[in-house]
Amino acid sequence: MPSLRADAAARRALILDAADHVFGNHGVTAPLDLVVERAQVGRATLYRNFPDRSALIEALLLRTVDRIARQVAELGTRDDALFVLLDGMARRIIDSPALADYWRAVHPDDPTVRGARERVRTLMEAPIQRAIAAGLCRPDLTSTDISLISGMLGAALRGKNREERSALAGRALQLLRAGLQGTGATEA
Repeated sequence: MPSLRADAAARRALILDAADHVFGNHGVTAPLDLVVERAQVGRATLYRNFPDRSALIEALLLRTVDRIARQVAELGTRDDALFVLLDGMARRIIDSPALADYWRAVHPDDPTVRGARERVRTLMEAPIQRAIAAGLCRPDLTSTDISLISGMLGAALRGKNREERSALAGRALQLLRAGLQGTGATEA
């Protein structure tokens, strides 16, 4: 029989999964009752875990950063890890456009957003250095460029549906890869 803590963690994960789905399909202002219904939990359980919408959205952001951390660990010392991680960022924008747009709109000095961005930059440092050392990436790329790259990928949010977002993200990745490789690039 699972412990009470494991049970609570499982319910919290169900709520986050449900919120990710609901916000991805209906926007971050969707009724929280849709989250409760999808997670198949009571309203009290939702509010015990997340006192308000902001806390729920913040938890989704932190979970995304944790997923990036796990992906970095899983990729280990692969020279192409940077590009795999960028593909993952693009997929997140395609799958959860409302959340991606929300996080981009939050003031950069918001402590949670600032902390998440700093953690992602730190996580990206080793993959960037490996890509540079392997000759896969221009030598002047730094982890501070990740916010700029993320912004470029964010242009995919202009797509009206998943297919359009996917096409835009794919094209952005093609352009980014060429720019990151630096072949024939000139400095402005």
